[in-house]
Amino acid sequence: MNGTKSPYFAAAATRMQKTVAKPKRNATRAQIELPVAGNGVKLEPKEEESVTVPVKKPRRQKIKPEIEAGEIKTEMANALPLIKSEDVKQEINDGGWSPPNWEALYANIQKMRENRTAPVDSMGCDKVNDQDVPPAVQRFQCLISLMLSSQTKDEINFAAMTRLREHGLTVQSLIDTSEEKIGQLIYPVGFWKTKAKYIKEVCQVLKDKYDCDIPRTVAELCKLKGVGPKMAHICMSSAWNEPSGIGVDTHVHRISGRLGWTQKECKTPEHTRVALESWLPRDLWVEVNWMLVGFGQEICRPVGPKCNECLNRFMCPTGQNWTPSPKKNPSPKKKPSPKKKVKE
Repeated sequence: MNGTKSPYFAAAATRMQKTVAKPKRNATRAQIELPVAGNGVKLEPKEEESVTVPVKKPRRQKIKPEIEAGEIKTEMANALPLIKSEDVKQEINDGGWSPPNWEALYANIQKMRENRTAPVDSMGCDKVNDQDVPPAVQRFQCLISLMLSSQTKDEINFAAMTRLREHGLTVQSLIDTSEEKIGQLIYPVGFWKTKAKYIKEVCQVLKDKYDCDIPRTVAELCKLKGVGPKMAHICMSSAWNEPSGIGVDTHVHRISGRLGWTQKECKTPEHTRVALESWLPRDLWVEVNWMLVGFGQEICRPVGPKCNECLNRFMCPTGQNWTPSPKKNPSPKKKPSPKKKVKE
């Protein structure tokens, strides 16, 4: 039988010829129901009215808080060079200038700090050294305490140093300790992971170059990872008993600006250091750090300063403009609801 003449194939061929491509679907606009008036007539929109399309606001970028240069950021591996006094002295101080009434202001701060009840007085970086170890180990412990102190409260730093001392706080003992273990010992100091890494690297440098001691100059101290100018100056006075400059941290930087102790506005702690050293007597360079730090922890706080308790209130530019914050009315106490009597 010839398959081409089969009725089956003939019918299939006929169906294929009749097959027509389906027409494409036309896109239609969505119909919007118009409001209907009371008489049943649909209200047409006015031509001048334009439909506003809401625009999404751009996402707010997160801004990282500023941190003292050369202390915490990753860039602190190569700490910023020290600012030399002779380079910016003309810019900050025109020569011979000193703030008015600074002796009276400083005397009042000394009086307010007589009791020494601030955290820095009992838990500062110079209070955590083990007095029963050799001097080189004491100097090393002072350096480690300063490295941990940045962006960390004195109470937390003191607790971390206590754990390190119990573990064994020498150059060799920390070299033999893993970075992970050091991180566990110093947690929760600020940026503890970065600090644990830098402590390991610094210990190896101290062993290789300084015979397990610490450098004796500010420039060499600032070459160590995680050590900035403030730490170096405090370390020189606390560890070596050789004042080299004023250690300016956030408290000293803030209070100096509030008291008007810089002739021009200083944007960085390093510029504040140069400005203070240009007029402050050298015999006060060591004392002024812990004096102002304790004053800033208790009275001249960064937020909500207690100007009403400050003896310098009427001499300080900030205190003169201070106004007490309005007291909030205490919320009324709720009366206890009467207990329902249970029917017997």
